[in-house]
Amino acid sequence: MSVLKARLAEQIPDLRRDVQELVAEHGDAVISRVSVAQAFGGMRGVRGLVCDTSLVEPDTGLTIRGWSIRDLAHVTAEECFHLLLTGDRPDPSEVEDLRLDWKRRGDVPGYVFDLFDAMPDDMHPMTMFSSAVLAMQRESKFAAAYSEGITRDEHWESTFEDACDLLAKLPAIAAAIYRKKYDKGARAESRDDLDWGADFAHLLGVDDPSGEFATLMRMFMVLHSDHEGGNVSAHASTVVGSALSDLYYALSAGLNGLAGPLHGLANQQCLRFVLALLEAHGDAPTEDDVRSFCLDRLSQGRVIPGYGHAVLRCPDPRFTAFFEFGSERCSDSPVFRVVSQLQRLVPEILQEQGKAKNPWPNVDAGSGSLLYHYGLTEVRFYTVLFGVSRAMGITAQQVLARALGMPLERPKSVGTQWIRDQVASATS
Repeated sequence: MSVLKARLAEQIPDLRRDVQELVAEHGDAVISRVSVAQAFGGMRGVRGLVCDTSLVEPDTGLTIRGWSIRDLAHVTAEECFHLLLTGDRPDPSEVEDLRLDWKRRGDVPGYVFDLFDAMPDDMHPMTMFSSAVLAMQRESKFAAAYSEGITRDEHWESTFEDACDLLAKLPAIAAAIYRKKYDKGARAESRDDLDWGADFAHLLGVDDPSGEFATLMRMFMVLHSDHEGGNVSAHASTVVGSALSDLYYALSAGLNGLAGPLHGLANQQCLRFVLALLEAHGDAPTEDDVRSFCLDRLSQGRVIPGYGHAVLRCPDPRFTAFFEFGSERCSDSPVFRVVSQLQRLVPEILQEQGKAKNPWPNVDAGSGSLLYHYGLTEVRFYTVLFGVSRAMGITAQQVLARALGMPLERPKSVGTQWIRDQVASATS
């Protein structure tokens, strides 16, 4: 048994008892109310989910197990996953144990690569990625254990195994998609001496003599790893997993949600905006150029991509981490110079125009430009990178849900006329 799994096994009895006592003593306590606007507005702000791995507060941004994401920007994925599951920062020996465990699990079944070979050349890389995860469902240890009649209390153990199996393989799968899709040569072999994020950078094959791209990839993986339980990818996985579908089904569902323009495509849209500005004004646009370009876009009824956030009312600490990285390492890059100009000018422009409750940059305002600067210029692939990262949070949430015996998710729906009747009754 790995050190991380043993740590979970120690914690889970107390977690179960705490939840059981909370429900027994306070099960009737009301924690939220729903307005008509929320019912028709995607349930935004409705407190109806439990997620212990991370929290997003409007005035502070993302925290993982109480740690600000800025304080975690330079840790490895192994440390991040350990923290997501246990709430504890692991010591170096625990990090190394998990790194080696993932190395042992890293071989990808050959039929996954055969699947890629059978796909049309114009297949979207996110379709390839989700299909690969779904195809590996036959490897699920939870599905096998469930068919053998394991008890409910044992569900988390094989789900943990599925989580580690998946996370160990996803970088090699994603890198294989990148190399095949964009003619980058034969698949590379994993390096035993590298951590998960740095090995992913190596497998992608991006030219990286300074090692800066590997550092960026480590950061990208951690900063995008989790974002509460209500975002589309996490919630889609939760709903599917609540039916006791295994993690391969659940993660594939979450990736399909991540592929949507309103979720995982945002950094592509931000980069395209930056590139369009450079195309219009050359490699060194002035602040007046940037301001006029933004105002022209707003006059067309369009948004400035990467600015504003559904929850935050402060600068996104993930953007701050990326911005500090870029300022230290590539401040002379044309794409990053535009990112820097935008972060200075856009908040003021939006406030002047009354266009945003939160005019500050979010994580997507800078991440795509950094990837582009280091040579990963195939923007349609960016969502796959996001998916590899977000798999950490999704799988951690699912392991804990199984540990706590979370039930089938089945909220009550009502019709529009029922809502009209309720409003009429309340106002009469």
